[in-house]
Amino acid sequence: MDFAFYRTQHDRAAHLRRDDGWRSPDLRVMVLGGEHVATAEQGGLLWLGPDDVPDGEWMFLGLRDGAGFAAVVVDRVDESLRPVSLRMLGPSVAAEDASLAVHAVGLARWHQTHRFCSRCGSPTDVGQAGHVRICPSCGTSHFPRTDPAVIMLVTDGDDRALLGRQPSWPERRFSTLAGFVEPGESLPDAVRREVMEEVGIEVGDVDFAGSQPWPFPSSLMLGFYGTALTRDIRVDEVEIAEARWFTRAEITELTASEDVLLPPIVSISRWLVENWHGGEISGRW
Repeated sequence: MDFAFYRTQHDRAAHLRRDDGWRSPDLRVMVLGGEHVATAEQGGLLWLGPDDVPDGEWMFLGLRDGAGFAAVVVDRVDESLRPVSLRMLGPSVAAEDASLAVHAVGLARWHQTHRFCSRCGSPTDVGQAGHVRICPSCGTSHFPRTDPAVIMLVTDGDDRALLGRQPSWPERRFSTLAGFVEPGESLPDAVRREVMEEVGIEVGDVDFAGSQPWPFPSSLMLGFYGTALTRDIRVDEVEIAEARWFTRAEITELTASEDVLLPPIVSISRWLVENWHGGEISGRW
């Protein structure tokens, strides 16, 4: 099972960003505002010609099969263009289009929050086809940032998986634990710290499983499997309201009856659970 946004499907062609050579009459352009993208009547992303898009900030995304792709960022996608959140659209979009969309949304969200220079406070200008912001006052170049976050499925010696529920979620909704990496911290240590902080479980071995860009607004989800050294759960009641150990049989039964709801297929969290479970799971958000 693959998850949405799991692999880049286009050539980012960074060598073309320094001039306007990427602008061509046959360029295919998506329109987006925040994490919402314009969609076609029949479903999927809407691709327009350069002369058909609304005014906005241009970003060059790259090449695919020799064709150029770009995005125009607007404050709000007009309702006539059928805006849909990418996180909702992700599972139904072809991998090659999802690759371009997650690139565009990640850049767009970064531009929204980095319009001023962090050194001198002056307004910045866009450069390199949307992949840098340059301060005209002090000359500093600011590049897009990605926040690393660990997301982990912890199992114990009885082959049970640990899932938790955030306080804001409905009582039946469970997912893997997750948290941001702190400065000066290795990824395995971040897994161990987050699990200990949130549910009081000590984790030993940590194995990398996969990664997923998650531009909502700017994360890179780094997936892991961890082995529990202890089993008594003590939730922090801040990040986690409830946590439980689940067997494979319980996951099968409870999700089929919708007594437990798991993350949607768009998420690497669902992928981690399904890979461990080894079979089809019914429950979804």
